[in-house]
Amino acid sequence: MPASLRVPYALRMALPTPKENTTALVTGASSGIGAEIARELARRGHGVTLVARREDRLKVLADEFAEAHGIRAEVIAADLTDAASRGELPAELDRRGLTPDILVNNAGFTTMGPVHRADRAAELAMVRTNVEAVVDLCTLFVAGMVTRHRGAVLNTASTAAFQPLPGQAGYGASKAFVLSYGRALGAELRGTGVTVTTLCPGPVETGFAEVAGLSDDEAGEALPKFMWVPPADVAKAAVEGLATGRPVVIPGAANRAAAGLAHLGPKALNLPLLAIRHPALKQGAKP
Repeated sequence: MPASLRVPYALRMALPTPKENTTALVTGASSGIGAEIARELARRGHGVTLVARREDRLKVLADEFAEAHGIRAEVIAADLTDAASRGELPAELDRRGLTPDILVNNAGFTTMGPVHRADRAAELAMVRTNVEAVVDLCTLFVAGMVTRHRGAVLNTASTAAFQPLPGQAGYGASKAFVLSYGRALGAELRGTGVTVTTLCPGPVETGFAEVAGLSDDEAGEALPKFMWVPPADVAKAAVEGLATGRPVVIPGAANRAAAGLAHLGPKALNLPLLAIRHPALKQGAKP
């Protein structure tokens, strides 16, 4: 790597210092983990640009953050499944006089059930949001961070990234991609002043599963309650990991242990057990 792109080690270990014209671009910011990550960044004095389809919800959050923390909070309504919509983001930030020093790729969703019963449109939309949008936004914004010698990227994956997940095959695979991509990107950027952190939360009570047709109660039957972590705690762990340059953050000791076991355990044993326990694959589950 050219010497001109290298910065001292200490400078890589913290979030960029917030300025009047800098912002943290947070996707999937209208609720759940995304809203909490934006809230935590605002609490630390960073301006935030909230991106999601639900503009009304984003405006409520932006007003809350600006009033509570005295930061600049912006709203951009965008459909992240659409490449053209994503492609407009850099020009829109430039038009507003904002420099994105932090990128949080949090937008994502899951589908449920066996692949042979899957809805084609839903599966492709999930891949576009969970995978394509992450790659696209990193491609759009990381180059500028490297040029400025400062920046931090947080990509949200899942503990599902550590093993195949029958019942959510596409979702698990998409999060495995995000984890692999983030690790590789972080290695590429070493010494540039830009860090990459991949967040791998376990179960979180955000209504995430319910959107896919599975209630939190049903999800709770498959995953012990001691593994569930509140979204605010997930966000704090994520931003702290981002601030210290950690490559991977798994909130909750039980989830860290489970991820390690899933990654190292024999797949011939693990996969049948996962298939048996997944609510979407149980006999009588919704088609």
